[in-house]
Amino acid sequence: MGDASTTFLKLAGSLDYPLFVVTASDGDRREGCVIGFATQCSFQPARFLACLSRENRTFRFACGGGGVDALAVHLVPRARSELIELFGGRTGDDIDKFARCAWHRGPRGLPILEDCPSWFAGAICARHDLGDHVGFVLEPFEAQFAPDEESVFFQAVKDAVEPGHPVT
Repeated sequence: MGDASTTFLKLAGSLDYPLFVVTASDGDRREGCVIGFATQCSFQPARFLACLSRENRTFRFACGGGGVDALAVHLVPRARSELIELFGGRTGDDIDKFARCAWHRGPRGLPILEDCPSWFAGAICARHDLGDHVGFVLEPFEAQFAPDEESVFFQAVKDAVEPGHPVT
């Protein structure tokens, strides 16, 4: 990696931004993971870019052709930061993450985390190759917002959670 790339990664690693849990379902199967690369990307129509690592099981599930046409994006309250460890520090290869948290079937059968009162469900409009991540452009079709919840931010957990999959 060149000097500019190394310096950029140090700069980017010093930024603070909210972490999200993304969930998906294709009927009886469900997956979920933590993402840190995410942003609103359009006002009209409302759109959000959720970036999933190619190394992640949820990414493979969302691209696997099993009928996944939507994702749910949850803003994790600081009081429920253990969800970051569950969905970010475990792979789903060896445990059922959803057996370890409260959730219900939401719109289009998406798993909605009970302890995340701010979330939205979005139809997948496009997928874009972004390098080691793929950006899923989502158009929200249902949302819930709890304005008084303080969210988990990257800097608060960056040294506390060991990623379940390698970070590339």
